[in-house]
Amino acid sequence: MEANCVIQPWKRYVSVFILFSATINTLSAVTHYSIPEEMEEGSVVANLAADLGLDVKTLSRRKMRLDIIAKKKYLDVNKETGELYVVEKIDREYLCASKTATTCFLKLDATIENPIRIFNIELEIMDINDNAPHFRRDSIHLDISESTPTGERFSLNNAVDSDVGTNSVKTYYLSESEHFNIEVQTGRDGSKFADLILKKTLDREEQAVHNLILTAVDGGVPARSGTASIIVRVLDTNDNAPQFEKDNYNINIMENYPFGSLVVKLNATDIDDGTNSDIVYSFSLYTSEKAKGTFSLNPANGEIRVKEMINYEDFRIYDMEVIATDKGTNSLSGQCKLTLLVTDMNDNHPEISIKSFQSPVKEDIAVDTVIAVVSVSDKDSGDNGKVDIHIADQLPFALRESSDNYYELVVSQPLLSTKEHGPDRDQRFSGLYIAIAMTVRR
Repeated sequence: MEANCVIQPWKRYVSVFILFSATINTLSAVTHYSIPEEMEEGSVVANLAADLGLDVKTLSRRKMRLDIIAKKKYLDVNKETGELYVVEKIDREYLCASKTATTCFLKLDATIENPIRIFNIELEIMDINDNAPHFRRDSIHLDISESTPTGERFSLNNAVDSDVGTNSVKTYYLSESEHFNIEVQTGRDGSKFADLILKKTLDREEQAVHNLILTAVDGGVPARSGTASIIVRVLDTNDNAPQFEKDNYNINIMENYPFGSLVVKLNATDIDDGTNSDIVYSFSLYTSEKAKGTFSLNPANGEIRVKEMINYEDFRIYDMEVIATDKGTNSLSGQCKLTLLVTDMNDNHPEISIKSFQSPVKEDIAVDTVIAVVSVSDKDSGDNGKVDIHIADQLPFALRESSDNYYELVVSQPLLSTKEHGPDRDQRFSGLYIAIAMTVRR
């Protein structure tokens, strides 16, 4: 039986009414297994009973059971053989959707009774190369002036791959071209993207359009690939492109920033005259859909504002690129990159989870007997995520930390009967409850 208690902002404690008995043993060691994703249903992972040193004959009687994760029962234990087996195929990309995670773990507890023991199991889900790289758009359109100097760079739409590690995008290749080549770069999260580089001056009168093919290849065996077409339209001379005040911006922003709040006002200038110096701002293809959904960009004045809730626990770094394009007949563009770093606020309440308890408690129960196991957690980071847990001083119980974030509730003094202490003593413990209060250290 498990209960989750969330502390309200106006009340820094919760009360749990329970009657306990029996002794509970918890193990701080973690049993670790590694399996590839997409294993067939019924596939055996290991003999869990043997690994935990349990007698297979007692598994049914002791009611061995595993956690259910997010309403899914991925694994179960054969109580006849003690084998841990796959109940439902595990898709690593579904289970661990974040591309920043290089490892994917399924953590669960195995519980047995008579006496109660809780075992921590950690299952590492290994990636297989079951996805090919693909581009967000099949075609990338670029307008490049014939006056653009050699060596100029242009950001390309990067490919994405749901796989991770060596199975994700490894490199890019460009079809043969006299005027262009690419340079592969690595992003903050390890993702690969390519910049298109002009290696020979363009001549619109000689060739007005260049058609190229960009291929993304992953590092799997065998490798998988995806392609996108690059269509370069050569523009007649509009001498100067807009330029930003800086090429890169690093900005700190607090989570829960109010909607509509100004994050930064970008400013690009163009030394040309008339419509050739009028500028429109836009996000480039390098900017993720997540960043576009969270922040708005005013195309007229370059203001970036908050348009969706910012949550540090969901997303901590936003990388985006803004393009400034002039309104000349042959428009030119300048670009800058922004990195928005989200600062954590103490906006999550601590939670208490009761992992196990027994009821009732005998009056002659021995001092130092474990009668319950609870865990505490807080989604915030740093000091905002640290919690203290304690119970009322007047109760005949004490809390003892058994492992990281796990606490045992033990009997701290004898629970004597009415015969020894009279009716007042009996009245005091006739409706015994335990008040557990948890406060956050700021």
